[in-house]
Amino acid sequence: MVLLLLVLAVRLPLLWLGVPLSAVELHAFLIGERLHSGAMPYRDLYDSTAPLASTLYGLLEAVGSRPLWLYRALALALLVMQAVRLNRILNRADVHPERGYVAALTYLLVASVTSDLDILSPLLVGHTLVVYALSALLPTSREGYDNRRLFQAGFLLGLAALFYLPLALFLLLALFAVIIFAANSFRSFLLLLCGFFFPYVVVGTVLLYADALPAFSQFHLRPTLAGFTAGADGMPRLVQLRLLILPGVLLAAALLRTFATSLGLVFQVKFLQLMLVWLVVTIAVIFVGDGRAPGTLVLALPPLTYFGLFLWQRAPRPWLLELLLLVLIGTVVGIRYRSVLPFGNLLPIPAEESFAVQPNPAYTSVHNQTLLVLGTDRRPYLTNRLATPYLDWRLAQHDFGHLNEYAAIFRLAHNMRQPPAYLIDEHNLLPELRYKLPTTFGRYAPTSTPHLFKLVK
Repeated sequence: MVLLLLVLAVRLPLLWLGVPLSAVELHAFLIGERLHSGAMPYRDLYDSTAPLASTLYGLLEAVGSRPLWLYRALALALLVMQAVRLNRILNRADVHPERGYVAALTYLLVASVTSDLDILSPLLVGHTLVVYALSALLPTSREGYDNRRLFQAGFLLGLAALFYLPLALFLLLALFAVIIFAANSFRSFLLLLCGFFFPYVVVGTVLLYADALPAFSQFHLRPTLAGFTAGADGMPRLVQLRLLILPGVLLAAALLRTFATSLGLVFQVKFLQLMLVWLVVTIAVIFVGDGRAPGTLVLALPPLTYFGLFLWQRAPRPWLLELLLLVLIGTVVGIRYRSVLPFGNLLPIPAEESFAVQPNPAYTSVHNQTLLVLGTDRRPYLTNRLATPYLDWRLAQHDFGHLNEYAAIFRLAHNMRQPPAYLIDEHNLLPELRYKLPTTFGRYAPTSTPHLFKLVK
């Protein structure tokens, strides 16, 4: 309860100051609206978001229209769940001589350093499943084989990858856990693989019957594996790196203290090795996500929390640890409230408000209308609704980039059966579209606003 109150004390005043809408959340709202209206991911929506993340956004849209409060509340709840679960795992496994709630405190404090973890991102949701998978891997060292637990661990990792595909790399962590804990590593890893691919088989079957399986490969698997859409809506890489300075310094200090501490039990040594592998896998996932995927910091929180136990362990001068904790809390508060504190301008980190989505002043005359933007600017959707599958403009090049092909024209005609009320043409494609599909695009007349066209009944 004290931990929850501390986290709320850091975060709740930010709600009073105002919650800026991020590009990630606007993207999620648009996905949720399309799926809530009956669209099938990938078949009726050109977007690379993982299938379970898209489904979650669609379900949240059923609660209310663009429920930002619900997104923020769920993100906070998931962080608390991760911290409490990891703290319980560390205490139950006796990986450190001292038990308590210091691990959860460290987890939630460091997680509060960036607004990225206030966002209900696919990475944050998937990482929750990774933390729960860790507890399913550990008992093999003491209870021998437990097929249900091994299958459960693989199943949870499969679900995590269906929220954020690069999390599939945590199979390497599971493999290492099997090697150091299990007696029959090959058989155990086969059980993990069966559990991992089971949710993919279920999702693939659903998409197959919905005639969306080829599009799933084209719009999700290929672009994500190629890094084509990685970090498209995240903070700039330089800002991400600056926000990682505090966790990085804390992790470095914790590692130095850890390696200066002797571990007595063999299991404790093995768990230390497991956390080192977690760090390596974290770097790999960050690399695949281009370092800008929203919520990237959450990947490093479990190993940082574990090594932090050695940093906070009893020392000859306990007041130093208390001072360090106060400095950590003060630094986190200073970073989060840098936009309102007098010395906030001394920090070389832009305020969160600078990354908030603002309406495009050129198209403020269009409100509560169905809209299609032929370009990368999603700001007009802030006050309007997406009416076509073309959410991600780079993926929309599958049609708009091949206007000299009959198949692309056919798909355009199919996807534009119900034309939106307004169209914004950023790339001057409308003349060619009028020539190729006059019955659809020939009905758009120019308005007084440049690049804005209105559908004429």
